[in-house]
Amino acid sequence: MQPIWNEGLTALAQGLVLSPFTRTRRLLADIEPAMSVIDMTIGEPRETMPGFVVDKIKEAEATFAKYPAIRGTDALRKAIAGWIGRRYGLGDAIDFAREVHPTNGSREGLFYACLPAVGRRSFTERPAVLLPNPYYAAYIGAAATANAEAVYLDATEETGHLPDLDIIAADEALLRRTAAFYLCTPANPQGAMADRAYLMRALELARAYDFMLFVDECYSEIYTREAPIGALEVAITTKDRFRNLIVFNSLSKRSNLPGLRSGFCAGDGDFLEMLAEVRNVIGNQMPGPAQHVSAAVWAEEQHVTTIRQAYRTKYDICDEILGTRFGYKRPQGGFFLWLDMSQFGGSVDATVTLWKRCGVKVLPGAYLAQPGRTGSNPGEKYVRIALVTGPADTREALERIVSVSG
Repeated sequence: MQPIWNEGLTALAQGLVLSPFTRTRRLLADIEPAMSVIDMTIGEPRETMPGFVVDKIKEAEATFAKYPAIRGTDALRKAIAGWIGRRYGLGDAIDFAREVHPTNGSREGLFYACLPAVGRRSFTERPAVLLPNPYYAAYIGAAATANAEAVYLDATEETGHLPDLDIIAADEALLRRTAAFYLCTPANPQGAMADRAYLMRALELARAYDFMLFVDECYSEIYTREAPIGALEVAITTKDRFRNLIVFNSLSKRSNLPGLRSGFCAGDGDFLEMLAEVRNVIGNQMPGPAQHVSAAVWAEEQHVTTIRQAYRTKYDICDEILGTRFGYKRPQGGFFLWLDMSQFGGSVDATVTLWKRCGVKVLPGAYLAQPGRTGSNPGEKYVRIALVTGPADTREALERIVSVSG
């Protein structure tokens, strides 16, 4: 029997922790769709990227011949700090040298951050990492690699699609061994936004029990009405500033640049120093041209407004075609639909049915979640649909789904 401290790595090595995309591909591998395929599984933005990207890469092409700095250039960190200051009304309050750390996309940061989060303290019991359930796969991969126990906190309609902080606060034994709490807002896949009071309470718990609060804000710039509150703008009002808090963001969703692999972590400067040294040993630097273009993209906002309007147009199509079918409600943020497919027998059966009968490829909600503390999988009856295709394909896909539902 493997010792408990090796459980996470064993699960990874034996293929017991699989990407939801791998599982979906295997599920549908031997089934032929009856119609042309519309793939709505991967959250890969396909709107127009900023027009100056290629020119900016050429400006810095000579830097391909140099090893980039692991902490990023001053120009990039200043651009990120400037964007945070403008976006959240913080002015020049962010210390670009200590409180910003560029990464190769937000996923890299979310993964690596778990290692110093577990290592910064001594635990008498197995460390725990709290995850929203459903979750982004990088969270569970990070917990497994750090050999921490992944604790799944159901985020359901009843809890506002965010983990219930009352339940967390009542479990002091769990909080004492918690190393990190991952929180996504706007939530993936439900689109729910944490408000100021929620973020403040989560931060207070992190400080009271000295764990790291990791707030994944990569969908922060895609919203249907009001812009989401940021964790940094909440934390800066406290006497401890950003202690115990790291936020993550990237250019993938905001600027339609998933292939650039450009993101950042920001917040607790002492923690970022630890993270930088972890990455300096085992991580990859962001290429020089990518840093150069990223600084320019963070400084420009007009393209973001255009991209956001494109998603609003697609949500208008959803409102028109879906109405209240499948429990649809226009989400606050993000670009996913989280649809109740109980009438098809649940998420896996619905995924097979939609693929087989109308060629629409969706992601089973059951593959994005685990049985939580109650023993049930909160994604079991849902499918996730990414609104990354154009308006015409979005309309076609939704009309096909509705026609199959009868």
